[in-house]
Amino acid sequence: MHHLISRRNVSDQELTQQNEAAEAAQDAAEEEKSYEERAEELKSKLRRDLGDWYVVHTYAGYEKRVKTNLETRIQTQDIEDEIYEIDVPIEEVVEIKNTQRKVVNRVRIPGYVLVRMELTDESWNVVRHTPGVTGFVGNAHDPQPLSTDEVFNMLAEHRLGKPGEKKVEVVEGEDAPAAAAPADDVKVDFEVGESVTVTDGPFATLPATISEIHADSRQLVVLVSIFERETPVTLNFNQVEKIY
Repeated sequence: MHHLISRRNVSDQELTQQNEAAEAAQDAAEEEKSYEERAEELKSKLRRDLGDWYVVHTYAGYEKRVKTNLETRIQTQDIEDEIYEIDVPIEEVVEIKNTQRKVVNRVRIPGYVLVRMELTDESWNVVRHTPGVTGFVGNAHDPQPLSTDEVFNMLAEHRLGKPGEKKVEVVEGEDAPAAAAPADDVKVDFEVGESVTVTDGPFATLPATISEIHADSRQLVVLVSIFERETPVTLNFNQVEKIY
């Protein structure tokens, strides 16, 4: 009997190990997908999703609060069949506090929230009168939806990570793993007020004006005209080119 129980225990252990190995292999296969494959999957999903994406303007700093308020109103107004999803695009940026360099999550486009919805009088009213919302971008009463490419450009980095980088899952509000420290000697070939062209990311080809320079992290804060409003965007030195 003792030998029978021992063999059964060994068999159970082997089965557990096999299941764990299979799960690990599946996870590895997902990680092995190229950025292009994952990007195409996201684009396909965006095309299949019900409704259209609209841009809502909010008070700066109220983006996440507006998301929470609107999700609550959707339930209390029983309008889940018209307003499907709310997204606050997030980006990972390097911040330096007390000489410590950390990668943290922050709102990518301050003052804006994306809403996927069927545009009706009722859904318009629910969104427009959510606390913290100042209006729809564009025609206030008949806003135009974003194209699939526009939505993808805004959501891709948050959902997929950057091309060539593995997506790092970070709990909202928490710090991401610390970034590698750059070299002490950083050559800065930019000036505040200088005009540049964005060469990479969702704002590629757009002109911008430098408002801040952070040599330690090799980053710039530039002002880009988004939805007819100047918006600060953080970029790496190699994501812009001077305009000569």
